[in-house]
Amino acid sequence: MSLFDYQDADALGKVTSVDTTNVIVDVADLEALKGLQVNRLAVLQSSKLGQHLVGLITQVTRKKLTNIDDSQPEAQTELNLCKVALIGTLLDRDGENHNVFRRTLESVPEIDANCFAMEGAALTSFMRVIAHATADGSSLTLGRYTLDDQAIAYLNGNKFFQRHAFIGGSTGAGKSWTTAKIIEQMAALRTANGIVFDLHGEYAPLQTDGISHYKVAGPADIEAGRTIQDGIIHLPYWLLSYEALVSLFVDRSDQNAPNQAMIMAREINAVKRDYLEAGGYQDVLDNFTVDSPVPFDLDALLKALNDINSEMVDGTRGAKQGEFYGKLSRMISRLENKVLDRRLGFLFQGGKNSLRFDWLNEISNALLGATSENKTGGVKIINFSEVPSDILPLIVSLVARLAFSVQQWTPSDLRHPVALLCDEAHLYIPQRTQADAADDISIQIFERIAKEGRKYGVSLVVISQRPSEVNKTMLSQCSNFVSMRLTNAEDQAVVKKLLPDSLGGFADILPTLDTGEALVVGDASLLPSRIRIDEPINKPNSGTINFWDEWQDDVPEARLTTAIDNWRKQSIQ
Repeated sequence: MSLFDYQDADALGKVTSVDTTNVIVDVADLEALKGLQVNRLAVLQSSKLGQHLVGLITQVTRKKLTNIDDSQPEAQTELNLCKVALIGTLLDRDGENHNVFRRTLESVPEIDANCFAMEGAALTSFMRVIAHATADGSSLTLGRYTLDDQAIAYLNGNKFFQRHAFIGGSTGAGKSWTTAKIIEQMAALRTANGIVFDLHGEYAPLQTDGISHYKVAGPADIEAGRTIQDGIIHLPYWLLSYEALVSLFVDRSDQNAPNQAMIMAREINAVKRDYLEAGGYQDVLDNFTVDSPVPFDLDALLKALNDINSEMVDGTRGAKQGEFYGKLSRMISRLENKVLDRRLGFLFQGGKNSLRFDWLNEISNALLGATSENKTGGVKIINFSEVPSDILPLIVSLVARLAFSVQQWTPSDLRHPVALLCDEAHLYIPQRTQADAADDISIQIFERIAKEGRKYGVSLVVISQRPSEVNKTMLSQCSNFVSMRLTNAEDQAVVKKLLPDSLGGFADILPTLDTGEALVVGDASLLPSRIRIDEPINKPNSGTINFWDEWQDDVPEARLTTAIDNWRKQSIQ
């Protein structure tokens, strides 16, 4: 049965002009013309049986005709026109499948072919078809169409995550609400698997079933001895790659930096070997490398580096300074200072517990577990709010690398997909021109995930209020875009360049979108859609404060005292 069951009497008008992708329709009824809106969908009769052409209304005009012949009183005095850009074909049947939409033009309409407005139930049914969605509650939905609030906006959940996605919008445009809406629907799935990088703790209110909350350990958590069972995670130094360790400990401006990096690689390899030999892990010992996630004793590494830095060797005239005497001093000093820095306790002060060989299994089960058993919800929200900003890119990318590596080394028949939702992505995946040493490591990891993640079942959802500052390679790999209001011209230009050329000026509406409205384009929706996002069940702490109202209320007495105390302790209580 055909999805569209229009009658001739329902037609807006008839086709008067056709070119390759654009059609001009003469709208006879003035009231019908008044009801048309740009960017609304329209349906046209095809020259082929069993097909309908779908288009986007791009222009509506009403022109008064001049030089009317007075001898013909019934002559038309005005010309009501509607311009439609053809964007695809709906086939009533394709093999054994019914109502199949293709983003190609199987034909073009004939002159005098009828044109119909796509509204209400017809629009809902059509969007359900193109998203391969059903009304059983398992579809990914964001809200309702702005131009027709009776039509539910369905997205194809598979394609949304398969092809990577971007969610962007200026501050206050509704970006966090949209993300929360997606997270809630992910969490409702039986074996969802997702990690949310929450930099400011704004997703803490999301407390539904299927969501677990973790926080990277702060100074107070270290002091209290909180562990992963308490929702506190440590990310021990030995989990960092060799390059990440070098960027953390070696100052690139030091003239001895090449020697320091070389010795660091050699000595880390040695202390890892010692750990494996002491534990009897011969199978790992036979194949490990400097980048293998093997625990090692940091005190032993420091002792070895100090020995090399102060080594004396035999010379022709007695003892003399070794080859690297004094050349490691700055690196050792940096390392010791980092170890003593309470802000970095999550890296260096995890105690003996984080040196256990099976610790990696424990944290992987917590962060990549796909069920709600043992308090490991399908969606894991990780709070990075107490991580120092100078090493934030390194630590966020460490978690991303953990997820990617686990997926990469999982046999394909055992692999379970995972999505990484990267909130405030411009802070840790910046443009290469703005990157420093820590950023370089982060960019390399995320670029690799963007390019190769699909084959290993790793998806990225890039979320940012400044797309112009996000790494271009990351954005170029995204095939789905949920763009909220963007007021900055540079940000608008970035999004417009990433959208398909066939959409023309559809992205021009970006600065005019209302709060909570989004332009959705990509493989998950096939057609460009303007959507009003539904309110999430639990609203995130997006940081939007009603200044005028707050200034009329009483001020909490302990406000400044608490802030200063937390500042000194480097922890929010």
